[in-house]
Amino acid sequence: MPRFEVVTHVIAPPDRVFDISLDVGVHTTSMAGSSEKAVGGVTAGGLELGESVTWQARHFGIRWRMTSAISAYDRPGYFVDEQVSGPFKHWHHAHRFQSDGHGATVMSDIIDFAAPLGPLGTIAEVLVLRRYMRRLIQVRNQHVKQVAETAPAVE
Repeated sequence: MPRFEVVTHVIAPPDRVFDISLDVGVHTTSMAGSSEKAVGGVTAGGLELGESVTWQARHFGIRWRMTSAISAYDRPGYFVDEQVSGPFKHWHHAHRFQSDGHGATVMSDIIDFAAPLGPLGTIAEVLVLRRYMRRLIQVRNQHVKQVAETAPAVE
């Protein structure tokens, strides 16, 4: 099962970065390239423990849906979203937010996932998915960074 981590330094305090990272609108804007939108569950504002959202997006020319739920939450230190239903055999995304000691945040995303389809899924993970998913998280994190460092606080 592939696992990767993306670390992003954000010049904003952890509580601000945490809240922005849970905002459905911020996520949707960050994923504009795949036409991602919230179509079920919480579709606007911030997510909290136990809440879920169903995303619809287009990747590799195919429209798909994934419902994820916030399964762990300790503001402003971390939260976890996990796939409840969707295209992956397994999806676990841990988000961690640590102060850098100078008023900024070290944001770490640790993703564990598995593609469906047995051996074919394993080949897809190695050849395409791991790199593709890492790039999606990097794009998302750059957007979170930009919002956290420039926009007024999310209410």
